[in-house]
Amino acid sequence: MANGKTILVTGACGWLGSAIVQALLDRGDSVIALDVMVSPAMATLAAREPRLVTAAVDLGEWHQVLRAFETYRPDAVIHAAAIVGVIQAADIPLKALRVNVEGAVNLFEAMRMTGLKRVIHVSTEETYGDFQAPVIDEDHPQQPTSVYGLTKLAAEHYGRVYSRDHGLECINVRTCWVYGPHLPRLRMPRTFVEAALRGEPYHQEDGGAFAVDQVYIADTAAGVLLALDKAQHRFDAYNIATGVAPTLRDTAEAVNRAIPGAKITVGDSGPYRHGGKVLSAVKGALDIGRAKAELGYQPRFDIQAGIEATIAETRKAMSKPSS
Repeated sequence: MANGKTILVTGACGWLGSAIVQALLDRGDSVIALDVMVSPAMATLAAREPRLVTAAVDLGEWHQVLRAFETYRPDAVIHAAAIVGVIQAADIPLKALRVNVEGAVNLFEAMRMTGLKRVIHVSTEETYGDFQAPVIDEDHPQQPTSVYGLTKLAAEHYGRVYSRDHGLECINVRTCWVYGPHLPRLRMPRTFVEAALRGEPYHQEDGGAFAVDQVYIADTAAGVLLALDKAQHRFDAYNIATGVAPTLRDTAEAVNRAIPGAKITVGDSGPYRHGGKVLSAVKGALDIGRAKAELGYQPRFDIQAGIEATIAETRKAMSKPSS
């Protein structure tokens, strides 16, 4: 898909959604930014960027969704709206169902009714459940162990039905643990970085050997745009990550290397639990060979480079005077 198109982004005011919006604008596209509420940051950006239009739309409200498609007539959709994360979805499972599944169906149905074909769905490695090997590809069984993974897999399958029956192109980009500056969830590596920048030692009791592919936010956004741009897809799913799975202890050491005097440590008192309470699925690395071959995807940030970029931006944010 050539640049200069009009792309509708759902969840546009979220952490990843806003990065995708900015990446689209940077390359010359026009963007329709949809979210249940328009954030002050997105409203400020829209005020100075004529190619950006914002709209408050609840994906659970069918008439709002259809009206948005009839009004703006985009060329394609990037679907980033979701109740994100294992803990959050587990805490509010009915809302996760409504947003992640019903919202996706409303989106697909509005596309069908307005003749729009292509949607890039931001999915997750949580759809795989427990990794059965240290590195897995897109053909790995999808057996989610979390509410979040279950809802995202349901959205993937609905997309396949709409693609088969109505000619949509529902392409799934499966990310892994996305990180970077201003990560909205209080988990590593944010907790590691912020403690180190405050000059405080930080020890996480468990999960030191837990290995998981961690992908920097800019690489994630780049992979989404590559999937959007590909003229014809032979596959409906791509792993967008790094292909490497550092342990949590490796991540802590990356912070220690980047910040002189930092004392970030991770113990092995037990398996990794999200938020210290929800047992994680077995993880590992995502094989990104398909994305490399089909999309030309190449991650720019390994864990050390990504941590250093995160530190640089976090340091700037922490040095700003509070309003």
